Amino acid sequence: MTLADAIRLLPPVAALVAALLVRRSHARLIEPQPWLDAGIVTATLLPLAALIAWPAVLTPERAMMAAGLSVALLANDPRDLPQTEVALKVLWVLVAAFALSWAGDALLALASGTARTPEQWPVLALALDPYALWSAALVMSLLVGLVLLGGAPFHFWTGDLFHGARAHQAPFVAATLQVAGAAWLLHHLEGVETFGEAASLVRSLLVLAAAVALVGGAATLLNPARPERRVGALVSLQGGLVLASLAARAQTEPFAPHGGLAAWGGHLLLAAGGASLLSRFLPSGTGLGERASVLFRRHPWTGVAGGYALLSLAGVPGTPGMALWLDVARTLAAERHPGLLFAMALAWLAAFGVAADIVRRAFGVPDPAHTGDAALAPVSRSLRAAFWITAGTLVVLLWAWRGLN
Repeated sequence: MTLADAIRLLPPVAALVAALLVRRSHARLIEPQPWLDAGIVTATLLPLAALIAWPAVLTPERAMMAAGLSVALLANDPRDLPQTEVALKVLWVLVAAFALSWAGDALLALASGTARTPEQWPVLALALDPYALWSAALVMSLLVGLVLLGGAPFHFWTGDLFHGARAHQAPFVAATLQVAGAAWLLHHLEGVETFGEAASLVRSLLVLAAAVALVGGAATLLNPARPERRVGALVSLQGGLVLASLAARAQTEPFAPHGGLAAWGGHLLLAAGGASLLSRFLPSGTGLGERASVLFRRHPWTGVAGGYALLSLAGVPGTPGMALWLDVARTLAAERHPGLLFAMALAWLAAFGVAADIVRRAFGVPDPAHTGDAALAPVSRSLRAAFWITAGTLVVLLWAWRGLN
């Protein structure tokens, strides 16, 4: 096994182990055999982890199947009403998006006489069909990719997901849907540079989509909300990064220096997993004088480990997430996209500021007397181990990426 293969497999495996521990901590309160229940639940996440590790297998048909599997996992327990509600919300928007995109694919196939994307562009370049037909069909065919990436104005589903779904499932669903969205766009843009008009249209669409995703995501972050929804907003900005990279180089896989979509998806899975679990321990109020939560009062270093995952999701220096932001920034600078570079800078500043503010509030107001700390029950070892596994794997990922570059 090469180093690249190890880097590809490490994040999903670590995320699965962390999910096993989180589920076990929850199941010990309601199940007679918590380890068995946790193992069964974690096994259902294996297909999603495999798709994140090998995004190249995600053809449009498999992307649709991955989206359906994600919704099915969210809706598998009718007793969990918040998660079932999230499943219904995600379902209706994905059904509409896939219907429109499949209609666009059908129109492109009708106009070009072939369903193979690389073969469509030379036929369309002959100008045998009106511009309005194939341009509308092209935009429709890309719609589901934009929705799956979760960038604004489609960022509502990421906030709902992390607010309503369980902490160990939301990161897998989000990473799977976003990787599927990126793979969908790459598949539909294959060979587009051979047809100048289509390439120009795609470039304009992606620049607009990336700008809206970055600026809209930053505005959402600055709006006070529950910690879980802020984690969802940070995840939506990751979709904006993919759109910005594709806007600069439509046919190049984003984050190629770090391992492509597999590396990005693995980091997203780990960082979102740690941040999602951490958000369950954060104060939901906005007051400046609040005490720290039980995690940060009883186990401050474990809180630091959880904060590292949150900061990596925001792209703070010293985390692997910063390498992904810098990769996109270099691409935009090399391809001379100052407008998108400015939008990305605004989004990064917002993400940095909000993440730092969340960590500051998590530690709360100092209490030298430690009043009442002894009466607080400690956080379970399983949850603390999940935090450390996530943070440790992110540190290894940072070291490995630096070695590759």
